[in-house]
Amino acid sequence: MAHEEIEIDTDALQRRMDGAMAALKTEFASLRTGRASAAIVEPIQVEAYGQMTPINQLGTVNVPEPRMVVINVWDKALVGKVEKAIRESGIGINPVTDGPLIRLPIPELNEERRRELTKVAAHYAEQAKIAIRNVRRDGMDQIKKAKAQGMSEDDQKFWSDAVQELTDKAIAAVDKALEAKQAEIMQV
Repeated sequence: MAHEEIEIDTDALQRRMDGAMAALKTEFASLRTGRASAAIVEPIQVEAYGQMTPINQLGTVNVPEPRMVVINVWDKALVGKVEKAIRESGIGINPVTDGPLIRLPIPELNEERRRELTKVAAHYAEQAKIAIRNVRRDGMDQIKKAKAQGMSEDDQKFWSDAVQELTDKAIAAVDKALEAKQAEIMQV
């Protein structure tokens, strides 16, 4: 039986690790810092036209100043529902309605709340690392299966190193993102 080259699909592993990073960025965006960001309303769904709809599909979301998010709701009949969804979302901001405009004044964060948010950010980062390590384990399992199919020692070492390098880069990216997010949260 001729020995054939056995490849490990590192591109698929990389895509999965990138997916964990993208999910982390989305979670970080929903964390409220002292600065206004349109991302704060992204996770909020409003019951509109018989289905749950994201706020950014019901109006224009703007950030006219560092501590204010303004939503211009296109359908006046939905202003109350959008306002209610924001109140019930748990983002801790009291909407102020003025006709079709809903203003979200972003309150100053106190020290205690900032510390809490850095812990939440760290938790999100740890979840991303767990996802990345799971992808690494899948990659190493593929190498073990390939070994059983006759992969050479040299190839095993090569692919193990390649998977570990992807993992190290992804973990470093998570650490860097966490550091930046925590600095942003603690910035007064």
